[in-house]
Amino acid sequence: MAMHGKFFTLVISSLFISGTLLAQQPNNSTAEDSLNNNSAKNFLSNTSIGGYGNAFYQYNKNQKTAKVDLERFVLFIGHKFSDKISFFSEMELEDAKVNGGQPGGEITIEQAYLKFSLNPNQYIVAGLFLPRIGILNENHLPTTFNGNERNYVETLLIPATWRELGVGFYGRLNNLPVNYSVGIMNGLSAAGFTHGTGIVDGRFEGRNATGTNLAVTSALQYYQGPFKAQLSGYYGGTVGIRKTEADSLGLNSGVFGTPVAMGEGDIQFNNQGFSVKILGTILSIPDADKINRAYASNTPKTAYGAYAEIGYDLLYRAGYGKANPAQLILFVRDEKLNLNSSIPGNGITDQTLNQNYVVAGFTYLPLRNVAVKADVRLVHGGAQNPALIINPSPVALPYQNNNALINLGIGYSF
Repeated sequence: MAMHGKFFTLVISSLFISGTLLAQQPNNSTAEDSLNNNSAKNFLSNTSIGGYGNAFYQYNKNQKTAKVDLERFVLFIGHKFSDKISFFSEMELEDAKVNGGQPGGEITIEQAYLKFSLNPNQYIVAGLFLPRIGILNENHLPTTFNGNERNYVETLLIPATWRELGVGFYGRLNNLPVNYSVGIMNGLSAAGFTHGTGIVDGRFEGRNATGTNLAVTSALQYYQGPFKAQLSGYYGGTVGIRKTEADSLGLNSGVFGTPVAMGEGDIQFNNQGFSVKILGTILSIPDADKINRAYASNTPKTAYGAYAEIGYDLLYRAGYGKANPAQLILFVRDEKLNLNSSIPGNGITDQTLNQNYVVAGFTYLPLRNVAVKADVRLVHGGAQNPALIINPSPVALPYQNNNALINLGIGYSF
């Protein structure tokens, strides 16, 4: 798989040297977008209904097994109270079904917030919202990204869809092509960190979040024609329990106690049917040794990830000038991430979390809001550490560094 690393380096270098910075355009035709842009038509007294979803088939080459899953079914309901105040909400059902006492399936509120428009260039959101970090967190409709599954970097490192309770301020500079945002929200829970999933399980997502530890987030976007670049960051505390309990565990409590920091940068561009996305992110948990001592979670001190994707719409010329042209996008994406990049002295190295993914396939959109997808994912991970193999299942297959997943699926948004 060294070839994959060379390929990734070559893609990054050539894109920056040539200046050909291209990316798939976001979808701007859902009920949510229309309400956000103040262009929704009246329905049930200014109430808008929309949604999105996806289903796919996946074949696992190593296991010689396949699964079929309705991965997401999401309903959006928004309401325009006035020209200045609107409400946005999404309810998501994962894996089609929830049964008590059985694994799998989840019903969640993905967002529920009020938007207060201050002027054409500034607004405030308050409630359960998605901070602007990365590409996928805000723009995660299945019709706006290639591949049946969301990319791994923005799933395992920047956990999509990352939402918390708080307040955000968004704006656009009058004379410059610059967007900006700042937000404050509840922090994470170090007690929820689990080996191999980074900070994913430390999120509260609106449920009984601690309010004594907080987080701040900010983003700066530059856009010029079809080009857009972004820098974003997150810094927050992970211990919201009372001080005496935190002291007994050897953890620092308070607003930013036992902190987590994340930085991210990305570029997007789209031109003449060509598309490219590039993103890199790094996660820092400086007090990982204290978290490991308190919870034995083998939390890493740092983790990182990056990807580059190139695509081309084979139907671009045939659809040029049409209002809603069909698209057939061929793409390839190389992803590199290490969830165990550096560990504290009381941690155990796990090279299986040093991963590389090469994903290639096509996305066919007969209409802007309907997608048919096919992709192949080549998976590579590092060697297993025997110290982490505890009570292995007698029917478990031997660990293999390489695997391939074949995916076929559909997606929609409205």
